[in-house]
Amino acid sequence: MKQLKTSSRIMAMILCLVMMFSLSACSEAKESQRQVFAMDTVMSLIAYGPKAESGLSAAESVILSMDAMLDPDLETSTTYAINNANGANVSISGQVAKMLSTADIVYKQTNGALDLSIFPVIERWGFHNSRYYVPTEEELASDLSMRCFDGMVLTSFPSSGSYAVSFPAGAKLSFAAVGKGNAAENAITAMRNVGVTSGLISMGGNVQTLGLKPDGSNWNIAIQDPNNPSTYLGVISTGETAVVTSGSYQRYFTQNGKTYHHLINPENGNPINNTLSSVTIICNDGTMADCLSTGMFILGESKALNYWRTYGGFEMILINKDKHITCTKGLIEKFTLINEDYTLSYTE
Repeated sequence: MKQLKTSSRIMAMILCLVMMFSLSACSEAKESQRQVFAMDTVMSLIAYGPKAESGLSAAESVILSMDAMLDPDLETSTTYAINNANGANVSISGQVAKMLSTADIVYKQTNGALDLSIFPVIERWGFHNSRYYVPTEEELASDLSMRCFDGMVLTSFPSSGSYAVSFPAGAKLSFAAVGKGNAAENAITAMRNVGVTSGLISMGGNVQTLGLKPDGSNWNIAIQDPNNPSTYLGVISTGETAVVTSGSYQRYFTQNGKTYHHLINPENGNPINNTLSSVTIICNDGTMADCLSTGMFILGESKALNYWRTYGGFEMILINKDKHITCTKGLIEKFTLINEDYTLSYTE
């Protein structure tokens, strides 16, 4: 049995080692680091320059605030308010409005592959609190009947800059598929606002960069090997962007010799069973990257590539169970394969 907390620590450690190695020659800029535990993940924050400590404090404040805002078990959280509103309007922040509107775009474009309202199913499986359980088909059918993301009414009030949202009575949402991406995006903005021009935030499988490295070169972001998560299979060379990975190896449990992972098919409530082991999205918008990483995994290889061809706006790395890696064409000069056990191809 392997829990998300352990996997996230491993991922953060790998990424930090890769970043530290690639930055070891950059002694002209002071490096500051900090670790934060939030959203059930050990997060690594790195900033450079004279404003580094102020930047890290600003980023940490954003992350902890969003953790409290999105915790579905915390009675003062926005998520709790939405899940207990019984159909009434709930006032929400601009951050929550962006997460909901971005998730709604991906929900509609993928025909429901990403659905924030399947939280009852996630709870049933025990992925929310690590009390793992294999549900019956009747239980899953009951939980799936609560899906209602298409019933969302999101309202903006331009004169006041405020927002409100309502869902059908009985709705239960989780922001797990979008929260870290949005938190990283806002934390990077907080760093930038205090004067940091070079930095990085790693939230396990979710990485967001600020600017370039202090010497003006690209960042090197490691991509985890789904078959051996303590190692990595390749490296992306990139500037300021978000790099978000979803994989069946990140959170799972085994019962009676069968393994069940946390990426749930909204159509039947079971862990999705397709050819993929992981999906990595590279996108300037961290919130969108987080949504897409889950949505593309649920869609599977063929449909994910069709989605990319249709909508674009991001690059993608698909790793399948046969140890083949498919990269979109924008990564031809950016992705370097390190693990020779894998084969690599690029697609138009």
